[in-house]
Amino acid sequence: MNTGVVAVIVFFAIFIQAISGSGLALVAMPLLIGILPTVEAASLVSLMSITTQAIMISRYYRSLSFNGLWRLVLGALVGIPIGIIALSQLDERLILTVLGVILVGYSLYSLFAPKIPEIKNQNWGYLFGLFSGLLHGAYNTGGPPYVIYGVSQRWNLPTFKCNLQVLLMVNSASVVIGHLVAGHFTSNVLQNYLVAFPMIVLGAGAGFFLDRYIDEKAFKRIVLVVLLVIGIKMLLP
Repeated sequence: MNTGVVAVIVFFAIFIQAISGSGLALVAMPLLIGILPTVEAASLVSLMSITTQAIMISRYYRSLSFNGLWRLVLGALVGIPIGIIALSQLDERLILTVLGVILVGYSLYSLFAPKIPEIKNQNWGYLFGLFSGLLHGAYNTGGPPYVIYGVSQRWNLPTFKCNLQVLLMVNSASVVIGHLVAGHFTSNVLQNYLVAFPMIVLGAGAGFFLDRYIDEKAFKRIVLVVLLVIGIKMLLP
Protein backbone atom coordinates (compact mmCIF):
# COMPACT_ATOMS: atom_id res chain seq x y z
CA MET A 1 0.00 0.00 0.00
CA ASN A 2 2.80 2.42 0.93
CA THR A 3 4.50 1.75 -2.41
CA GLY A 4 1.45 2.91 -4.32
CA VAL A 5 1.03 5.98 -2.13
CA VAL A 6 4.71 6.89 -2.58
CA ALA A 7 4.30 6.59 -6.36
CA VAL A 8 1.25 8.90 -6.40
CA ILE A 9 2.94 11.49 -4.15
CA VAL A 10 6.08 11.50 -6.29
CA PHE A 11 4.15 11.92 -9.55
CA PHE A 12 2.08 14.79 -8.13
CA ALA A 13 5.13 16.57 -6.68
CA ILE A 14 7.19 16.23 -9.88
CA PHE A 15 4.27 17.36 -12.04
CA ILE A 16 4.00 20.56 -10.01
CA GLN A 17 7.76 21.12 -10.17
CA ALA A 18 7.80 20.66 -13.96
CA ILE A 19 5.09 23.27 -14.51
CA SER A 20 5.95 25.89 -11.91
CA GLY A 21 9.71 25.39 -11.47
CA SER A 22 9.43 24.74 -7.73
CA GLY A 23 7.30 22.99 -5.12
CA LEU A 24 8.62 19.41 -5.25
CA ALA A 25 9.80 19.20 -1.65
CA LEU A 26 7.04 21.46 -0.32
CA VAL A 27 4.53 18.92 -1.63
CA ALA A 28 6.46 15.67 -1.15
CA MET A 29 7.99 16.15 2.31
CA PRO A 30 4.83 16.67 4.40
CA LEU A 31 2.98 13.91 2.53
CA LEU A 32 5.82 11.37 2.71
CA ILE A 33 6.38 12.04 6.42
CA GLY A 34 2.85 10.73 6.91
CA ILE A 35 3.87 7.25 5.71
CA LEU A 36 7.67 7.10 6.18
CA PRO A 37 10.03 7.90 9.06
CA THR A 38 11.22 11.51 8.88
CA VAL A 39 14.86 10.78 8.03
CA GLU A 40 13.83 8.24 5.36
CA ALA A 41 11.43 10.76 3.80
CA ALA A 42 14.10 13.48 3.76
CA SER A 43 16.69 11.12 2.24
CA LEU A 44 14.25 9.95 -0.45
CA VAL A 45 13.24 13.52 -1.35
CA SER A 46 16.92 14.49 -1.70
CA LEU A 47 17.37 11.76 -4.34
CA MET A 48 14.11 12.72 -6.07
CA SER A 49 15.13 16.37 -6.10
CA ILE A 50 18.54 15.96 -7.70
CA THR A 51 17.08 13.66 -10.38
CA THR A 52 14.27 16.08 -11.23
CA GLN A 53 16.56 19.10 -11.27
CA ALA A 54 18.91 17.40 -13.73
CA ILE A 55 15.95 16.73 -16.04
CA MET A 56 14.71 20.32 -15.80
CA ILE A 57 18.15 21.84 -16.39
CA SER A 58 18.44 19.79 -19.60
CA ARG A 59 15.21 21.47 -20.76
CA TYR A 60 15.96 25.08 -19.78
CA TYR A 61 19.77 25.28 -19.87
CA ARG A 62 19.79 27.88 -22.68
CA SER A 63 18.18 30.39 -20.29
CA LEU A 64 20.76 29.93 -17.53
CA SER A 65 22.28 33.12 -16.09
CA PHE A 66 25.20 32.68 -13.68
CA ASN A 67 25.21 36.35 -12.67
CA GLY A 68 25.28 36.48 -8.85
CA LEU A 69 24.37 32.80 -8.33
CA TRP A 70 27.69 32.01 -6.63
CA ARG A 71 26.76 34.16 -3.63
CA LEU A 72 23.62 32.10 -3.11
CA VAL A 73 25.61 28.88 -3.47
CA LEU A 74 28.21 29.94 -0.88
CA GLY A 75 25.51 30.88 1.62
CA ALA A 76 23.71 27.57 1.07
CA LEU A 77 26.88 25.50 1.55
CA VAL A 78 27.25 27.04 5.02
CA GLY A 79 23.64 26.31 5.98
CA ILE A 80 23.19 22.78 4.58
CA PRO A 81 25.36 20.80 7.05
CA ILE A 82 23.75 22.64 9.96
CA GLY A 83 20.31 21.65 8.67
CA ILE A 84 21.28 17.98 8.18
CA ILE A 85 22.66 17.74 11.72
CA ALA A 86 19.52 19.40 13.10
CA LEU A 87 17.27 16.90 11.26
CA SER A 88 18.68 13.91 13.17
CA GLN A 89 18.51 15.73 16.52
CA LEU A 90 15.06 17.31 16.43
CA ASP A 91 11.85 15.76 17.78
CA GLU A 92 9.49 14.61 15.00
CA ARG A 93 6.60 16.74 16.31
CA LEU A 94 8.85 19.79 16.17
CA ILE A 95 9.89 18.91 12.61
CA LEU A 96 6.24 18.63 11.54
CA THR A 97 5.44 21.93 13.23
CA VAL A 98 8.32 23.75 11.51
CA LEU A 99 7.32 22.25 8.16
CA GLY A 100 3.74 23.37 8.75
CA VAL A 101 4.88 26.90 9.55
CA ILE A 102 7.02 26.96 6.38
CA LEU A 103 4.11 25.79 4.23
CA VAL A 104 1.57 28.19 5.76
CA GLY A 105 3.98 31.14 5.71
CA TYR A 106 5.13 30.57 2.14
CA SER A 107 1.60 29.97 0.86
CA LEU A 108 0.14 33.07 2.52
CA TYR A 109 3.08 35.20 1.40
CA SER A 110 2.83 34.02 -2.21
CA LEU A 111 -0.96 34.42 -2.31
CA PHE A 112 -1.30 37.84 -0.69
CA ALA A 113 2.08 39.60 -0.50
CA PRO A 114 2.55 42.90 -2.34
CA LYS A 115 5.06 43.05 -5.16
CA ILE A 116 8.55 42.15 -3.96
CA PRO A 117 10.88 45.15 -4.34
CA GLU A 118 13.89 44.83 -6.63
CA ILE A 119 17.12 44.10 -4.72
CA LYS A 120 20.02 46.00 -6.26
CA ASN A 121 22.77 44.84 -3.88
CA GLN A 122 23.53 41.24 -4.84
CA ASN A 123 25.37 40.63 -1.55
CA TRP A 124 21.92 39.86 -0.12
CA GLY A 125 22.37 36.58 -2.02
CA TYR A 126 24.59 35.27 0.80
CA LEU A 127 21.74 35.60 3.32
CA PHE A 128 19.08 34.12 1.02
CA GLY A 129 21.47 31.25 0.27
CA LEU A 130 22.11 30.63 3.98
CA PHE A 131 18.39 30.37 4.76
CA SER A 132 17.88 28.11 1.75
CA GLY A 133 20.71 25.85 2.90
CA LEU A 134 19.33 25.55 6.43
CA LEU A 135 15.86 24.64 5.12
CA HIS A 136 17.23 22.30 2.46
CA GLY A 137 19.53 20.45 4.84
CA ALA A 138 16.75 19.81 7.36
CA TYR A 139 13.62 19.53 5.20
CA ASN A 140 14.65 19.63 1.51
CA THR A 141 12.54 22.81 1.32
CA GLY A 142 15.18 25.32 0.28
CA GLY A 143 13.13 26.70 -2.60
CA PRO A 144 11.20 29.61 -0.99
CA PRO A 145 14.26 31.83 -0.25
CA TYR A 146 15.47 31.28 -3.83
CA VAL A 147 12.02 32.00 -5.26
CA ILE A 148 11.80 35.29 -3.36
CA TYR A 149 15.34 36.26 -4.41
CA GLY A 150 14.64 35.38 -8.06
CA VAL A 151 11.52 37.54 -8.08
CA SER A 152 13.52 40.41 -6.52
CA GLN A 153 16.02 40.11 -9.40
CA ARG A 154 13.25 40.23 -12.03
CA TRP A 155 14.36 37.01 -13.74
CA ASN A 156 12.16 36.15 -16.72
CA LEU A 157 10.27 32.84 -16.50
CA PRO A 158 12.70 30.56 -18.42
CA THR A 159 15.70 32.07 -16.58
CA PHE A 160 13.83 31.76 -13.28
CA LYS A 161 13.09 28.07 -13.86
CA CYS A 162 16.63 27.22 -14.96
CA ASN A 163 18.47 29.27 -12.32
CA LEU A 164 16.24 27.82 -9.62
CA GLN A 165 17.03 24.25 -10.71
CA VAL A 166 20.79 24.95 -10.77
CA LEU A 167 20.70 26.44 -7.27
CA LEU A 168 18.51 23.67 -5.91
CA MET A 169 20.68 21.03 -7.59
CA VAL A 170 23.77 22.35 -5.79
CA ASN A 171 21.76 22.19 -2.56
CA SER A 172 20.50 18.70 -3.33
CA ALA A 173 23.96 17.37 -4.24
CA SER A 174 25.31 18.66 -0.93
CA VAL A 175 22.35 17.19 0.97
CA VAL A 176 22.73 13.81 -0.79
CA ILE A 177 26.41 13.72 0.24
CA GLY A 178 25.42 14.66 3.80
CA HIS A 179 22.80 11.88 4.02
CA LEU A 180 25.30 9.42 2.50
CA VAL A 181 27.94 10.30 5.10
CA ALA A 182 25.33 10.06 7.86
CA GLY A 183 24.27 6.59 6.66
CA HIS A 184 20.68 7.61 5.94
CA PHE A 185 20.39 5.78 2.59
CA THR A 186 18.98 2.54 3.94
CA SER A 187 17.61 -0.31 1.83
CA ASN A 188 14.09 1.08 2.35
CA VAL A 189 15.10 4.48 0.99
CA LEU A 190 16.74 2.92 -2.08
CA GLN A 191 13.74 0.64 -2.71
CA ASN A 192 11.40 3.63 -2.55
CA TYR A 193 13.67 5.52 -4.95
CA LEU A 194 13.34 2.67 -7.45
CA VAL A 195 9.56 3.13 -7.16
CA ALA A 196 9.94 6.91 -7.44
CA PHE A 197 12.20 7.02 -10.50
CA PRO A 198 9.64 6.07 -13.18
CA MET A 199 7.16 8.45 -11.53
CA ILE A 200 9.76 11.23 -11.79
CA VAL A 201 10.10 10.64 -15.52
CA LEU A 202 6.32 10.42 -16.04
CA GLY A 203 5.59 13.46 -13.87
CA ALA A 204 8.21 15.59 -15.60
CA GLY A 205 7.03 14.48 -19.04
CA ALA A 206 3.40 15.25 -18.22
CA GLY A 207 4.33 18.65 -16.78
CA PHE A 208 6.47 19.62 -19.77
CA PHE A 209 3.71 18.58 -22.18
CA LEU A 210 0.85 20.32 -20.37
CA ASP A 211 2.57 23.53 -19.28
CA ARG A 212 1.84 25.11 -22.68
CA TYR A 213 -1.90 24.59 -22.13
CA ILE A 214 -2.19 25.46 -18.44
CA ASP A 215 -2.67 28.98 -17.08
CA GLU A 216 0.44 29.02 -14.90
CA LYS A 217 -0.78 31.74 -12.53
CA ALA A 218 -4.09 29.97 -11.87
CA PHE A 219 -2.34 26.62 -11.45
CA LYS A 220 0.16 28.13 -9.02
CA ARG A 221 -2.64 29.63 -6.90
CA ILE A 222 -4.36 26.24 -6.71
CA VAL A 223 -1.09 24.61 -5.60
CA LEU A 224 -0.54 27.31 -2.98
CA VAL A 225 -4.02 26.75 -1.55
CA VAL A 226 -3.31 23.00 -1.37
CA LEU A 227 0.01 23.68 0.40
CA LEU A 228 -1.79 26.02 2.81
CA VAL A 229 -4.31 23.30 3.72
CA ILE A 230 -1.52 20.72 4.19
CA GLY A 231 0.43 23.16 6.36
CA ILE A 232 -2.57 23.93 8.58
CA LYS A 233 -3.26 20.21 9.05
CA MET A 234 0.37 19.65 10.08
CA LEU A 235 0.07 22.35 12.74
CA LEU A 236 -2.99 20.73 14.32
CA PRO A 237 -2.21 18.36 17.23
